Amino acid sequence: MEEKQEQEELEVLVVLELKGLQNQDIFEKHVTKEGFKIVEGEKFAYSGKSTTGTFSTKAYILEIFRKGLSKVEFETCGMIFQIGDMPWQAYKFDKTTNEFNEVK
Repeated sequence: MEEKQEQEELEVLVVLELKGLQNQDIFEKHVTKEGFKIVEGEKFAYSGKSTTGTFSTKAYILEIFRKGLSKVEFETCGMIFQIGDMPWQAYKFDKTTNEFNEVK
């Protein structure tokens, strides 16, 4: 009989390039409440772990940070992240649609 294989836990790293952020405490309270940790000594860098697949994790990251940004005033926001060993493309936040869009 085969044992059930456990879902591999993936390390997640998210780095934002945030300009003009008005209330970092409110923003970081939201992302830490959702399971991310602030990376010590880095500005706008967050780490976490995921036990879901990479596409579900990607969707979760985009949603959590989108919601966090909706709670604060800021000028611009770019994002890059890595799930496990896989870096993803860069994203830029579009304030007209309140969504992250891939940077082409």
